[in-house]
Amino acid sequence: MNDSEMRHAIGIDFGGTSVKLALVNERGAILVRRKFNTSDAPGQQGWLARVEQEVASIRAEAAPDTQIVGAGVGVPGFVDFERGYIYELTNVPGWTGVHLGALLEERIGLRTRIDNDVNAMALGECTFGAGRTYQHAVFVTLGTGVGGGLLINNKLYRGAHWMAGEIGHVSIDMNGIPSPTGFGGVEQYVGNRRIVERMEKAIDSGRATILLDLVNGDRSRLSPKVLKEAADKGDVVALEILEYVTDCLATAFASITYILQPQAFIVGGGVAEDAKLLFQLLRKNVEKRLSAHFSKRLEIKPAELSNDAGVIGCATLALIE
Repeated sequence: MNDSEMRHAIGIDFGGTSVKLALVNERGAILVRRKFNTSDAPGQQGWLARVEQEVASIRAEAAPDTQIVGAGVGVPGFVDFERGYIYELTNVPGWTGVHLGALLEERIGLRTRIDNDVNAMALGECTFGAGRTYQHAVFVTLGTGVGGGLLINNKLYRGAHWMAGEIGHVSIDMNGIPSPTGFGGVEQYVGNRRIVERMEKAIDSGRATILLDLVNGDRSRLSPKVLKEAADKGDVVALEILEYVTDCLATAFASITYILQPQAFIVGGGVAEDAKLLFQLLRKNVEKRLSAHFSKRLEIKPAELSNDAGVIGCATLALIE
């Protein structure tokens, strides 16, 4: 099948920093890309007008006979998937109670699906990436927080109120760190800020470590990627922190496994890229916390779509949902 015979969709990955758009075919290949800074299109009307402009530009660049069946948008917040309605966005003001699906359809003339951004990424990974061979998988993204998406019977599971898969709030300590979502949620221990806090605490304790050397003494540059680099070099402090982080994740993964029995966990996010040691430790700690019956049937794999997971997943919303 050549590209002119395929169905296509436009994926729109709406982030707090930038908005990425892409024309994607039904095999998950990106044909045209666009990107703009979120701050360059402030407010609902500014954003809608800019997206309308970029979609028109994508259509102009695409081949004349390209069949575009719809658009999908992934947003960083709480969404009613069925209604295309945004309850609230986490890091973008002015987007509370918005029927984005209807507004965008009116602008671009395409059937439009709206979902949480991590759900969209999960759908992309499970359709075209590391999860494409599974019918039951859990997608996890590691970043500022911990996000997740659930694939059950080869379909994205959103729950009764469209918010299933909030893995970052799974408690790993009933008396643990409090947050607006409860106590002991895993992202309170392994979110980027918490990891950096542990790095700084180790440095302040006077222990020998190369963590500061890797950032030329600039603490503002400490990050999970720096931790990963130090651990790969054999730094004892970094290895201890990475062991702690992966054991926290493994505790959540074990609980999820006993409830859902997925075939695989697909792990994405910057810290999970090119992270062989992280996956080795995660696998070891998951096996420690699961019975052999479950652990021997479970795979833990890195995501494959990297920075394209968002736009590919958003387009997939329109292609298959």
